[in-house]
Amino acid sequence: MRLLKLFLLLISLHFFIGCADKLDTGTLINSSGEGNIAGDTLYVQLNPVWEGFNKPQDIYIGNEPFIYIADTDNNSVKMYNLAGQLLGQREIKKPIAIGQDYQLNLLVCAEFDTVVGGQNRSYSAVYKLDMVSAGHIIENAPITRILPQATDFTKPNRKYSGVAGFYDNSFYVTRRGPDNSSIIDPDNSILIFEKKLRSNGTKIDTLIGRIPLIDPIGSGIESANQVSAITPFKKRNIDFIITMIGDNSFKVQWLQYLVTTEFSGYKNKLSPFNAGMMIPNKFSKPEGVTVDNSGNIYVADSGKDSIYVFNSSGDEMKSFGGPTIFNAPHGVAFFDKVLYVADTGNNRILRYILSTDLR
Repeated sequence: MRLLKLFLLLISLHFFIGCADKLDTGTLINSSGEGNIAGDTLYVQLNPVWEGFNKPQDIYIGNEPFIYIADTDNNSVKMYNLAGQLLGQREIKKPIAIGQDYQLNLLVCAEFDTVVGGQNRSYSAVYKLDMVSAGHIIENAPITRILPQATDFTKPNRKYSGVAGFYDNSFYVTRRGPDNSSIIDPDNSILIFEKKLRSNGTKIDTLIGRIPLIDPIGSGIESANQVSAITPFKKRNIDFIITMIGDNSFKVQWLQYLVTTEFSGYKNKLSPFNAGMMIPNKFSKPEGVTVDNSGNIYVADSGKDSIYVFNSSGDEMKSFGGPTIFNAPHGVAFFDKVLYVADTGNNRILRYILSTDLR
């Protein structure tokens, strides 16, 4: 009977929701990344597919809300409305990650070229675009390079991989690289920026340090071993989730900020082995992560060509994918019941909605 109901639902979608296609249940994956997940609820692909990109590595939905896409190999950040109409684009070299602060400034991890010692060099960089002063015309937005600082020019292999803005307009930047011998400033770090008041009354984004007590090369919890992405919770806290591609048994971690009489700092929210997200070696190469307003967690695993979905307790829900659907997905976003995936290797953006949420 349940299968009959599902069949009737899908037939109805064919006639009444012409913009959606059902996923083949043979592509749904279980917690091991293979096989099927049983149940009636499916992710349904929405049409049309958004194409015309060249290795897009991130998708971000701002608080306006507008949709921003890091069209990496087209050296462009593109801006869309929720209907999928292109509103504008800004040329930025190799954008790979996008975030936003609560003043609606756009934060972009990308690259820039310069001359050092008479030689042309390319460095990883973080930019801020003042979207409000430009009336959200992205082509006209004043742009400021926040990173790298002058001392970073001796570290050409450092790469800024993600940015997360918080309710107080502070933001974190994740950085990775091969040199992690320094106790004070290892490449694998999570950098803290806060607004500092100038004497003239204006505020400036200021790097105040790195999150302490995070192991730059750890293989367990509270690690920053080659962080690939970071996402905040849209709440009045500074908790975040990171993904890692380094040698770590728990490549997706939820770090919660705690204040007690004895300790102030970050601890892992979920204990190893006690949640589906914390099963050792669960992930292969997670490159993107986001959280919806209900606390559900979405992870893009480029190594398994799959999207994993967990509830707010870290238990696995409906996960799906495989090489017949995705090719190295790097970015994921969620807004108004729609899941967006940057299907990097296939040069496109895919959108999904749960069959129970179709209107």
